[in-house]
Amino acid sequence: MKKKMNKKKLITHNGSFHSDDIFAAATLSLLLEKSGESFEIIRTRDPEIIKTGDYVFDVGGVYDENINRFDHHQKGFEEKRSNGIIYSSFGLVWKKFGVDLVGSQDIADILDKKLTAPIDASDNGIDLVENKYDVSPYFLQYFFFSMNPTWNEKKLEKDEMFLKCIDIAKMILSREIIQAEHFILAEEKIKEDYENSKDKRIIILNKDYSYENILNKFTEPIFVVYPRTDNISWGVKAIREDPKNFKNKKNLPKDWGGLMNEELQNITGVEDAIFCHKALFMAVAKSKEGAIKLANLALSV
Repeated sequence: MKKKMNKKKLITHNGSFHSDDIFAAATLSLLLEKSGESFEIIRTRDPEIIKTGDYVFDVGGVYDENINRFDHHQKGFEEKRSNGIIYSSFGLVWKKFGVDLVGSQDIADILDKKLTAPIDASDNGIDLVENKYDVSPYFLQYFFFSMNPTWNEKKLEKDEMFLKCIDIAKMILSREIIQAEHFILAEEKIKEDYENSKDKRIIILNKDYSYENILNKFTEPIFVVYPRTDNISWGVKAIREDPKNFKNKKNLPKDWGGLMNEELQNITGVEDAIFCHKALFMAVAKSKEGAIKLANLALSV
């Protein structure tokens, strides 16, 4: 299994694969590509081959970041985060190289909390959510597990599927890095919009920023008004009590739910109102002024 030319050796176990070894390989691949180094990815459990690795992860029975050994299966391994989540191979690789890859401790921390720690938790048998129904969320880990050939797929090679998974994981990582970079760029701008909003219950944004985790730090905001990405309309959204759930601080008026165009215009008196979601968390108007009017009406109910 070769990726570019045989220079650096990235070694992990063969057989079935999981999200932690996939993302560890993706992280190291992006890091080496960033520095222009060539490498190969080897999947084996042969101790003699493992000894030759420049980076060894999820296999080998050793954790020592000084010599780039990142296994977590050995007896006595107790590396964990301050929140108690034990590291897997992905987390150990990210702990050492995350900042080198993304160029910022803040961005590395965002990705650790959003992506790395959940994968580590799953790999170590730690539940992060409690099911309320007889169905479960479909986690990213399930997708990568589905890429393992089944007992009835004779023509699929595990090593080939592993490389395909690395490419997918690299794309996910690259996009999450961009999302985190832009989140940090937007943070100060959102705070400025908060300061400039006369009524702190209605925050008027000048762009369609990802605002949830920032505005939830303030107690006053109830609705946010923002330009939609179609550039021809403005939205009103209810701010959630917590970004992790769907409970709003205040819903839009119940009798707006599901109404469109003339029906919504008649009940609100807002001439350019377009739509209100039946779940009462979002409404849309053609203009900024119309969206502000909807927000103010929702406040007064």
